[in-house]
Amino acid sequence: MPSDDADLVHTVAAEPAAVRVSGLSKTFGAHQVLKSVSLDVPKGSVTAIIGPSGAGKSTALRCMNLLERPDSGVIQIGSHIIDIDHGVSTRNLAALRRSAGMVFQNFNLFPHMTVLRNITLPQQRVLGRSRDEAEAIAHQLLARMGLPDKGSQYPNKCSGGQQQRVAIARALALGPEVMLFDEPTSALDPEVGAEVLEVMKELASEGMTMVVVTHEMGFAARVSDQVVVMADGGVIEKGAPQDVLHHPEHERTARFLHAVLER
Repeated sequence: MPSDDADLVHTVAAEPAAVRVSGLSKTFGAHQVLKSVSLDVPKGSVTAIIGPSGAGKSTALRCMNLLERPDSGVIQIGSHIIDIDHGVSTRNLAALRRSAGMVFQNFNLFPHMTVLRNITLPQQRVLGRSRDEAEAIAHQLLARMGLPDKGSQYPNKCSGGQQQRVAIARALALGPEVMLFDEPTSALDPEVGAEVLEVMKELASEGMTMVVVTHEMGFAARVSDQVVVMADGGVIEKGAPQDVLHHPEHERTARFLHAVLER
């Protein structure tokens, strides 16, 4: 394992891709979950990753900010690059994660902390902000999420949709270059999920770079700039939403879309 002084995150010249992964592979035991996945996400764009269960979608997303450690591959988030083959130091891991906000399917809020503290603590720990500064930013974000009066409540007193909006506010508070969403509405009923999707649409309209693993075909069609289809651990098709969703080239994509739309 390299020391924290190892220079494994390289600052690079500005490029059109805000996220770039190349040759991303991951194995759990004898099962290869990701098979040399490569993907470019242009700055200011929204990429929707779709595909059948077990395709490797969530694993790919978690590997992008190293919540799962890939076996091999190169990851660029914003201006930072990590080459897995050369190892990952603690310092460089933190640098990469600061660039990528992550929103999970099941919220992952601290239940013993108030909503406000859930948003302020990461700012203080990661960015070194004072409590007053962190709270001011948290209040601004809660208002933006339509939750101006929820700061003093605990997560279990909030609805699922409210908790997910708090989770989005927590991620945004760190000023990420990219937002990664892992099935953000799958634990919510359709009406509540629509509230979360509206927040995501607003972020997209403001130019936030987003990578979204989703089963929401309407969101993929109307909001995304690029649809990526994964199956069996690899990317089988990618392109503009109207092309992939309405005129798929790969037979596996056509079967998946038919199954989803026939539900």
